Amino acid sequence: MDLLMSHSSSFLLPPSIPSDNNNNNNNNPSLTYALVLLNQRLPRFTPLLWNHAQLCLCADGGANRIYDEMPHLLPHEDPVDVRNRYKPDVIKGDMDSIRTEVKDFYENLGTKILDESHDQDTTDLHKCIAFIRDFKPNLDKSNLCILVAGALGGRFDHEIGNINVLCLFSNIRIVLLSDDCLIQLLPRTHHHEIHILSSVEGPHCGLVPIGTASAKATTTGLQWDLDDTEMKFGGLISTSNIVREEKIMVRSDSDLLWTISIKKSI
Repeated sequence: MDLLMSHSSSFLLPPSIPSDNNNNNNNNPSLTYALVLLNQRLPRFTPLLWNHAQLCLCADGGANRIYDEMPHLLPHEDPVDVRNRYKPDVIKGDMDSIRTEVKDFYENLGTKILDESHDQDTTDLHKCIAFIRDFKPNLDKSNLCILVAGALGGRFDHEIGNINVLCLFSNIRIVLLSDDCLIQLLPRTHHHEIHILSSVEGPHCGLVPIGTASAKATTTGLQWDLDDTEMKFGGLISTSNIVREEKIMVRSDSDLLWTISIKKSI
């Protein structure tokens, strides 16, 4: 029997507003969210992501971003109240970017500080994903989805490192987010059903082979569907495609990256 994995960007909706496509069924169960914040400009919808998350981590200098930028995302609230309310559970990384006053501020609020400066072989995002996987026994991991804010933009080698984390932890749902788009891995071990929330995402999308070429990729629901199509770098990749249905089906003999634009209205 083919294994089916269902996807929805319902984390871009307020927690009190269920998606019509996010029904509680065996293919699309309710997810448990964790949030990782990296050292890039925070997406404008970061408070929304935070409200979905049961666990919030900052990767090193991501703590500076929360301290500096979260009050600007909530301009009608008192900055001190915002900083006290949006307190990360954990700050983890090699601690070469976080400012001393920021580290002291959150430590005094009870945030756990984990200095991993001895490990220079993995990125700060890798360290955070491994922590969520290995050291949070009370977090329901059966339907875990890790949202990563500030994962795109800035230095290209950092972006590629973040995409590499998707491949390293291919058995965990991880979504990389910026103001403009999201990226997630569609493992070849499953067929994929992507529920499109047209109020917050699309219509532009893409499918990109990662790791190895895809000899056979098939989709339904796109403006330019694939039909046992070969995709590879140096050949065809599906960029600037358009979603035309509320449900996209994808199957491939290799891992693919799915990306879709995020609307400016959220």
